[in-house]
Formats: sequence, C-alpha cells, structure tokens
Amino acid sequence: MPETILEGLRVAILATNGVEESELTQPREALQQNGAETVLIAPKPGSIQAMRHHDKSSQFEVDLPLDEARPEEFDAVLLPGGALNADALRADPKAKEFVQRMDEAGRPIAVICHGPWLLVSAELVGGRTLTSYHTIQDDIRNAGGNWVDTEVVRDGNWVSSRQPSDLPAFNREMVELFATQRQGGEIRKVS
Repeated sequence: MPETILEGLRVAILATNGVEESELTQPREALQQNGAETVLIAPKPGSIQAMRHHDKSSQFEVDLPLDEARPEEFDAVLLPGGALNADALRADPKAKEFVQRMDEAGRPIAVICHGPWLLVSAELVGGRTLTSYHTIQDDIRNAGGNWVDTEVVRDGNWVSSRQPSDLPAFNREMVELFATQRQGGEIRKVS
C-alpha cells in the first residue's frame, strides 16, 4: 500500500477519559502513516486520561470539543475502546448523534473493544454483524446485532475488533475500508 493511500481523508476519533491507550494510539498511528488527518474529539476541551487496562497511562490533548464537531466535516470515525471511555460516550447525546449522522451518510466507522456500546446506545447495531470485547456481546445481541467471536469483522461501512491483541488485523482492515471511502468506491460487506 502506498504511504499516502489515505491522503486527504479526515478522521474523527471519539474518545474520553478511560480510553484504552493502545486502541487510541496504534490505529491513529496507522491512519497518520497512511496520510490521513486525525482529530481527537472529546466531550470536553483539554486532555483525556488514557488507561492501560486498569492502570492510568498517558494523557492526550483534545483537538476539538464534541459540541464543536460537525460530522459532515469528517470522512470516517474511529471509536477506540476502554470500558470507562465507552460507557461515558454512550450516555452522551452529542456522541450518539455524531455516530448516527456518520452512519446515515454511509461513512466508515472503525470500532474496537467496548467501543460498540456507543453504537448500541445510538440504536445502530440492529441487523449488523460485528465483534467486540466478549463481555458486551449480550448488549449487541439484545440490540439486534449479530455478534461473532473473531479478530476482525467488516460489515458494510463498519469494521470491528475485539481487543488490543487484534490491533494488527483491525488496523489493516480499517485502512483498507477507509481507503475505499477515499477513492469513492462502494463499501460492501466483506466479513
């Protein structure tokens, strides 16, 4: 893949305190290495506290507060995991509206670990096939989604993975899906 396969693509990263550090940093790095611009969006300006599982790790500066973020200004969205992060975002009406508008426009959504909680609360998982951290499979099934236990799943404009150990496969599929968006190609179910 050429290093600029995602050049010109603007990716929103929705996260808040409690985000799993590797699920924020590694996909962000993969996107940037392929030419995408990434914008870290959080409910509040300032910085967010990342976690390495149960332990606090680095803090990351927020690029744009959620109330100033306009979905139409982004080509794709990344939803990293971390239980605290995902639980806070799923209760935020602006976060739910952001992903609803992105999905409605057919823009790609990459989601990992506990990140699908936001999609569940935004009422988007019905009829979709995805994976996540195993502890939220019941939430996905109860919302009408088809949960599968595999390292990466592509369904239409979505790509999902279970956990940090899946990051290599997740990053590969995310870049491929986002490249399809950049090229204006049709996004199809691959699973």
